[in-house]
Amino acid sequence: MPFTYEFPRPSVTVDVALFAIVAGELAVLLVKRKHAPFAGAWAMPGGFVDEDERLAAAALRELEEETSVKHVTIEQLGAFGDPGRDPRGHTVSVVFVGFASAEAHPVQAGDDAATAAWHPVRKLAARGRGAPKLAFDHATILPLALDRLRHALRDPDEHPVARALLPPRFTMRELARVFEAVLGSAARAKALLAYVRTQKLLEPVGRPRGRSASRASQLHRWGRRRANAR
Repeated sequence: MPFTYEFPRPSVTVDVALFAIVAGELAVLLVKRKHAPFAGAWAMPGGFVDEDERLAAAALRELEEETSVKHVTIEQLGAFGDPGRDPRGHTVSVVFVGFASAEAHPVQAGDDAATAAWHPVRKLAARGRGAPKLAFDHATILPLALDRLRHALRDPDEHPVARALLPPRFTMRELARVFEAVLGSAARAKALLAYVRTQKLLEPVGRPRGRSASRASQLHRWGRRRANAR
């Protein structure tokens, strides 16, 4: 076979850190592994990349196979390949971040996932009693994925995942609630809301929802930054 080299060839996998707002707080979708290694532990949905398969396509395929969730927006977070992260051998995982509506994407475990469920990020961060044990190095990766999601809120043009946080049209009150759920702080949510207004990232659209014409009911959508606002 031409162009083959005598170098180690690590396996390549993909994982998806998919977030949603569940019962008013931020949650991440995890699957309970059915097989070794880490059988019975929780992990981000993912698996091995097929030959000649694009990374994003592999991530979406694994997400659908293991959780039945499909048609979501994801973006690449990074690659993780520290030796020892996978007892099966040297494995490099390319991780993607996404956001979905939990109501619009019912979860059903499949493939090699015994169970799939949304888990509050708050409990995972605490790592206390009752927090699920995470497989591989996913306990290290998830905080990085959360940081990316929070960063994306500041620039929805650069990070399409931010636009998936809300329906196409939303009120400022709805935006504030999402900000608070993602950031975990009312004060930080208020500061980010002020930033979004200053940078003119929102556009008022249509008529206010319902009969009320109050400012609180005015609908908005994500807009594109003006050149002088950067």
